Amino acid sequence: MKKTDVSSVMKEMRGKEHQQKLAMELNVARETISKYENGRSKVPADIGRALTQKYDNPKFAITLRSEYTGTGPKWLDGPNVDLHRSSVREKTIEEMREALDKLEQISFAKPLCKLDGFEKQNIEIALEELVELQTALDHLVAVVCMEADISYTGLWDKHYRYLTSVGYLDGGGTVQ
Repeated sequence: MKKTDVSSVMKEMRGKEHQQKLAMELNVARETISKYENGRSKVPADIGRALTQKYDNPKFAITLRSEYTGTGPKWLDGPNVDLHRSSVREKTIEEMREALDKLEQISFAKPLCKLDGFEKQNIEIALEELVELQTALDHLVAVVCMEADISYTGLWDKHYRYLTSVGYLDGGGTVQ
């Protein structure tokens, strides 16, 4: 199984497009594109944003976030993963139920700094379930966007506009 990292996904996205053409679009040297694709140089934030906008590729966006922050879901590419939309949907529903069940079993009424070991362990288990759910949700959105030709970046832009409109973001929440 091929490792999923920013450089390999970038090369995959470019497809048959020449490095020189992409380099001209990004205003960098062709050698720079080669270094990004071979993993000899990290893709800077501005180039990552430009590539995300150009290709609107959820796999790239998820991989970029994970690789560069060390947080968030990683693109699932192991031998037991099934990324068919129906399988991802079923797994997401399963993870939602498990996360909701664990979340309903804990209370946040007590100050978290006053938790005993057992209470803290139960909260950590609930958080682990929420992280599993986040991975499932990200993949469901990504797979459906890719198969249905729905803009992944467009969905996020719309979401950011909504968050801004209800006062959860202070403007500027859209992808540049």
